[in-house]
Amino acid sequence: MPLALALSPHLDDAAFSAGGVLARMAGEGWEVVVATIFTATVPEPRGFALACQTDKGLPPEADYMAIRRAEDLDACAALGARAVHLPLREAPHRGYHSAAELFAAPRSDDMAHLQAHDAIAPLLQEARPDLILAPQAIGGHVDHVLTVRAIQLLDPRAPILWWRDFPYITRADTPRRPFVAMMDRFPETELPTDPAAKHAACAAYATQLGYQFGGPEGLARALATTEGRERARVQGEAPVLARAA
Repeated sequence: MPLALALSPHLDDAAFSAGGVLARMAGEGWEVVVATIFTATVPEPRGFALACQTDKGLPPEADYMAIRRAEDLDACAALGARAVHLPLREAPHRGYHSAAELFAAPRSDDMAHLQAHDAIAPLLQEARPDLILAPQAIGGHVDHVLTVRAIQLLDPRAPILWWRDFPYITRADTPRRPFVAMMDRFPETELPTDPAAKHAACAAYATQLGYQFGGPEGLARALATTEGRERARVQGEAPVLARAA
């Protein structure tokens, strides 16, 4: 059975950006693994890190990341995928103190890409994926940028589908494309998708829906604007299933 490995910065990125193709591949007999990099619980968050939790309606004492990991298990079940949670801290726990800083250049002292490299490397060795899916880092969120840097350091042998980061691709205020020169070297293809399974997976991230979309109805509207389509840049020789249907 061929194996596809999605390397997701956060607990929702793979489903939001490539959930349709992941579900389609699972339905076609692929083993699908979604490995999320920044999932660590950080006890007693403060400042901006705490605000990222309370602005979603969660009390300070809640284990925000445990709630999110549980949502991810439900989302991956909807996709037919297996979830893997890697133990790195999200950017607000690494010295980023505002939303503006999250979408600026990574801090010079932020070595999360090296930590991500060390966390992903044994997973690649164990899983030996036939296909990797990963973000282009459209929007420029530092965790997405450092995920791409980690993958560049790893230089995996498997072909890569670099997905278009949703919902950032729909937002005029987050147009940054820090890897555009690299991504433009790779051909872009439209992917076969399962829109219903993607919607179900995205809806599982209940803590994020109000903040990102204004609620479940907003999620449905945002997904409707894509007409169920997903596109990716193809590095290497993509499997037949990963080409436009």
